[in-house]
Amino acid sequence: MFPYWLLFLFPAFMALNATPRRRSPGQSLRRARLDGAWLVVLCILTVMMGLRYQVGGDWWNYIGHLRRAAQMEWGDVLSRSEPLYWLLTRISALTGLGPAGVNLVTGFVMSLGLVRFCLSLPRPWLALSVAVPYLVIVVGMGYSRQGAALGCMLLGVLALGRQSFVWFVVWVVLGATFHKSAVLLLPIGALTGTRNRYLAGAIVLAASALAYRLLLQDEVDNLVENYIEAEYQSSGALIRLTMNLLPALIFLRYRRRFGFTRSEDRLWLLFSLAAVALFVGFFVTSASTALDRMALYCIPLQLLAFAYLPDFLGRPGRRNIFVVLMILGYYAAVLFVWLSFANNARLWLPYQIGW
Repeated sequence: MFPYWLLFLFPAFMALNATPRRRSPGQSLRRARLDGAWLVVLCILTVMMGLRYQVGGDWWNYIGHLRRAAQMEWGDVLSRSEPLYWLLTRISALTGLGPAGVNLVTGFVMSLGLVRFCLSLPRPWLALSVAVPYLVIVVGMGYSRQGAALGCMLLGVLALGRQSFVWFVVWVVLGATFHKSAVLLLPIGALTGTRNRYLAGAIVLAASALAYRLLLQDEVDNLVENYIEAEYQSSGALIRLTMNLLPALIFLRYRRRFGFTRSEDRLWLLFSLAAVALFVGFFVTSASTALDRMALYCIPLQLLAFAYLPDFLGRPGRRNIFVVLMILGYYAAVLFVWLSFANNARLWLPYQIGW
């Protein structure tokens, strides 16, 4: 457990000693430069995700992917719905890099998106602390494909904040080459990134059709069998959906105080409403695993809301250490409970580095 706690305690210590950054109302999420400390963070996150050995819930599935990719033809690799992931997998299999080759790339993509996003917030170290227990440890070290898609999504969100819908689409499409579920983000970007209702509607329809083709057309039977008919309940899904519900309610409560641009306000409003809808969906459907996986794309709400909350509950621009401590205590409890009591935590323990 020690490596996981160290990964959490370092940014937590920095969060308690850092002065929050000021941001003028109406100013979009800024593009911050990576300084020495954050370059070290980027490297540590990449290495811990990339060189993990027999760590994570999907480890053996990815070993199976390596064996399958080694027997594929190059044309078959590029024709798959997630071509970049399978291309990396085949290269890793043929060069003897094994899972480390794939995981280093997906870990870097996720880490870059996470670091860039944290640096755009007023309390980047606090945002990173919030990210560690679930986004980094569980997603980054358990669902490496979707982790890479999330990293691309975060870079796309920053582009959308700068009024660049085209770059948002580029990042989302790139994320979909790792995990096709990323295309579900295109309608959100369309509703946020353009003021033309007809254009937005056309993009939403086109993106929805593309999402259906990529995600469901060839897999409806599997989806129904695995997620609906079998009533497969994802362990801890309600807890994770609740973790997204809380920051969604924080955003809805303090929405005007974030001082976002119009496009950013729309973006996070849609994410907040999606988080609420997924939570409600848990009680009215039996597809908790599907909801749980879709909710992964709402996790950035946690980083956003809790990076701003100390200024909402305390004095703006001050450290507000008591509020920061409450947030850190909450996520320390999340990490402790998950490592100690989660049904599948044994798949992450002990943490090992290997090649």
